Amino acid sequence: MYARFPEHYGVTVTLTEPIDGIILREVVEELRERFPYFYVRSQAEGEDLLPKANSLPMTVRNTWDPIRLCSKEANYHLGAFKYEGKRLAFEISHSLTDGAGVLPYIKSVLYLYLSRKTGQKFDPTGFRLPGSIIPESEVGNPFAELDIDAAEKPLYETKTVHDFYRLNTGEKKHNRFTYLILPQEQVMRYCSDNDGSPNVLLSVLLSRAVRRVNPQSDKTVSVFVVIDHKAILGNRDNYRMFANIAELDFPRERDLSNIMKACTIARGQIMLQAQPENSLWAMKQRKMSYLQLAQMPLQMKLELIAKSAGSPRWSIGVSYANSRSFGPLDPYIEELSFLSEPGVTDMLCEVACINQHFFLAVAQNFSSEEYLDAFLDELSETGISYEVKRKEDIRLCGVENPNAT
Repeated sequence: MYARFPEHYGVTVTLTEPIDGIILREVVEELRERFPYFYVRSQAEGEDLLPKANSLPMTVRNTWDPIRLCSKEANYHLGAFKYEGKRLAFEISHSLTDGAGVLPYIKSVLYLYLSRKTGQKFDPTGFRLPGSIIPESEVGNPFAELDIDAAEKPLYETKTVHDFYRLNTGEKKHNRFTYLILPQEQVMRYCSDNDGSPNVLLSVLLSRAVRRVNPQSDKTVSVFVVIDHKAILGNRDNYRMFANIAELDFPRERDLSNIMKACTIARGQIMLQAQPENSLWAMKQRKMSYLQLAQMPLQMKLELIAKSAGSPRWSIGVSYANSRSFGPLDPYIEELSFLSEPGVTDMLCEVACINQHFFLAVAQNFSSEEYLDAFLDELSETGISYEVKRKEDIRLCGVENPNAT
């Protein structure tokens, strides 16, 4: 029996030449020394599932078909690689880390892989490689040096919108990705001219697309934007997942015809929520939730997490993991995309940036393309050019419930 959890995450890289699977397998295994916390299995101890060292090889498969993590076919790992043609992907349980946590690992994989594949000697500065020291800040207690217990409820808190606009109104589920490429220079210039940032601009344009499709709806378009509490509080190295969200609301009465004004309001909402006192309060709430979960029976805990992760709470999501450059590896990389299946939203826009381009992986849980087409129309009207690179069904790894029988 399998339990499907929408708690998996991936990063896809397209290189300039076809992937050599033998080299990829070698470097993946070699990086076990530097990133032991990704080479783990989930093991039940009492009423908890804990990551334990897994000596079996991490799977590297020459296919784009998904497998289930935590299962025999994944050698019971919480992460797995696959490749096909020039593309490779690393998919991992979101319970281990977030996009910011995955990026250093992917950079190291590509560093070793391209070093062997090309025979080039790249500058190792900024890469985490075998033989280097693993700092305590990377693997230690993520709450260390944070005065969490003294955190007080912030003066500004958003009110979560419960009666929000649903893009999928009863349509049969069909999880799909659409991959877009946008010129970085055009996007950043437009953001500069309109008091925005990439995640703010995309939130506004996606919300305008909803109003374009259904201008008569009185529902509030609710958007979450991922923010990184680690960075806000100065703890950038720790791989453990502390990404959280800022909530934006676009009620029917708000005029979105003026993009600059809409961006200014949205940016202000994010700035108010991304203050250190808000982040510290969020960490306190997270720590308390961990303590509450620890007291529950394991099966109840798994069911609660699965329900929470798959329960829609916003109309749209925007997540931008700041990548920008892989240093000397950039010339060998054609595309970079982060992947996540919609769970708490009907549409999700994952954003990456490298080689002077933004790469958008727009995920949706329904088959109609009316909202996507409206979003593309919004991009065209801003003067931002785009290329639809490809469309495909979501084929991310699932996660086997290790407590299922």
